[in-house]
Amino acid sequence: MFKVYQKYLIQNFFIKFFYITLIFLSLIFILGILEEISFFKDLEKNIFYSITLTLLNAPITLFEIFPFIFLLTTQFVFYDMIKSEELNVLKKNGLTNLNIIKILFLLSIIIGVINVLIYYNLASSLKFYYTNIKNSFSNDNKYLAMVTNSGLWIKDEINDKTLITNSNYIEKNFLKETTINEFDSNFILIQTIQSNNIDIENNNWIVYKPKITKNNITTEDNDQIIISTNFNVNKINNIFSNISTLNLSKLFNLKKEFEEVGYSTDEIVIHLLKLSSMPIFYGVLTVLSSIIMFNFTQQKSLLFHIIIGILMSVIIYYLNFIFNSLGNNGRIPINVSIFFPLIIVSLFSIIGLVNINEK
Repeated sequence: MFKVYQKYLIQNFFIKFFYITLIFLSLIFILGILEEISFFKDLEKNIFYSITLTLLNAPITLFEIFPFIFLLTTQFVFYDMIKSEELNVLKKNGLTNLNIIKILFLLSIIIGVINVLIYYNLASSLKFYYTNIKNSFSNDNKYLAMVTNSGLWIKDEINDKTLITNSNYIEKNFLKETTINEFDSNFILIQTIQSNNIDIENNNWIVYKPKITKNNITTEDNDQIIISTNFNVNKINNIFSNISTLNLSKLFNLKKEFEEVGYSTDEIVIHLLKLSSMPIFYGVLTVLSSIIMFNFTQQKSLLFHIIIGILMSVIIYYLNFIFNSLGNNGRIPINVSIFFPLIIVSLFSIIGLVNINEK
């Protein structure tokens, strides 16, 4: 059973966490609805659409800033306890600085696990609906790319023609074992192009040694032809890069499908590893914030310590961003891209814990 002071500490943390989350959620909603109103201003839609899309998108945005929420929550918990001298009362009841940090660390990890397993799944599902609704009002709905058990499929409309491409797999910037069906504006088949090797580095695809079937007559070209499209390798990667719309189950399924067609799973693996490390990351940030606040003195204001905490959060954020980018580009191993920043932050936290002056 929890002791009274442990219950008090946990309750105090939850209260601060709730109010700070509510403040950030309100800011996200205000900024989000302004963005959606701007999006719909030329579409003659009422504000209902803006409100709906904002509500669908806000949860996943909030998920991205949870590290800052954990940091600020910890800072305000300690600020209240120091100002009211409740921290001294806790210590008189046998609670050391390390004991207090341990309780908050474990609490942050528990909240983090719930956050990833339950909240993220809900938020990503809502983001999925948000993306579908938003795309229905944009011009991008005439372009489509997806991965199925039969490979990579691309639908493209250009110059009053529709191109439907099916490729068994993709290798770097090349489509392999590919069939392209070209239709006219009435969706009548014009010709079918087959090739084992198509360079899609830019929008003008280079089709090597194509086999062209037109009016039931098949011809082979030992050279190459150029096909103009709206797609290139970067656009295809960007279409699949919006993995924040996929819950954990869909992420694992997509990873399996990508593996079957030879499509790179690096981004999915990095995202899954990032999610799995989130609870520990929240815990480490809580420890780091606790260390900052244990050095709080009456001569230095709360604002000073909050600024220090925010600066450290920004540094950690960009450290994560840089290493994740290097991992996505294949310049460093995926595990290193995720866990190296976490290890660095953990080392700083350990050094801080060792140097805490127990009173």
